[in-house]
Amino acid sequence: MQTITDKLVAEKDSAVGRIIFNNPQRRNAISYEMWQAIPIVLDDFAADGTIRVVVLSGAGGKAFSAGADVSQFESKRSSKDATAEYDAAVQQASDRLKHFDKPTIASIEGYCLGGGLGVALGCDLRIAADDARFAIPAARLGLGYRYNSIRTLVDLVGPAFAKEILLTARQFSANEALDMGLINRVLPHAELIDYVRDYATRIADNAPLTLNAVKKIIDEVLKDPDARDLELCDKLVDKCFASEDYKEGRRAFMEKRKPGFFGR
Repeated sequence: MQTITDKLVAEKDSAVGRIIFNNPQRRNAISYEMWQAIPIVLDDFAADGTIRVVVLSGAGGKAFSAGADVSQFESKRSSKDATAEYDAAVQQASDRLKHFDKPTIASIEGYCLGGGLGVALGCDLRIAADDARFAIPAARLGLGYRYNSIRTLVDLVGPAFAKEILLTARQFSANEALDMGLINRVLPHAELIDYVRDYATRIADNAPLTLNAVKKIIDEVLKDPDARDLELCDKLVDKCFASEDYKEGRRAFMEKRKPGFFGR
């Protein structure tokens, strides 16, 4: 795997791939080089058949990510061309994560702000410690938030909460985020890592073709009706029923044992 920066750590732990934002001195702010590295790591995880699920987290225990590394904006976003190049790297990373074929979990401790929250929103599940804090402070920085980013937020929490998050630019507690549907679960801080590890293992034990079909079909559900590819949805389901894993699942159920799936 190509290494772009030591501030983004990639690990493989049995069936679980891990992406760790490793910039704790800056609350794991995401640098341009980190944005560049995300698609490279995800491509490696996608090509590795042993990896079934990917967990994203922040180093240091005090932040998932406080957002983009604003200290780079003077050098990386000081001209129209530089801004376009920077934004393209962010968009590529965001798109690759959002449409990644394997399940993804954001394990959130501490601050999850701005671009960091955008990364978490690109994951399938968001599980947070009870001390986590969430915000999109664009209105305090004079930043514009593009359609795709707002659409992702609205699809998740609805227009009323999306407006509250963006218009107030304030920080929300983990319990407030849970009530809005911004995250899936809240755990005591001391329990988060073990809980996410167990959840990732549970997901990794399930049939890969089914997981992939579920992700892609839900993506189609969220599209405008005229843009939905229902033929693709049918093909994904048919592929599951025609698979060796479906046969294995039936046999394991009848034999009252844990199935062993291979993704084919």
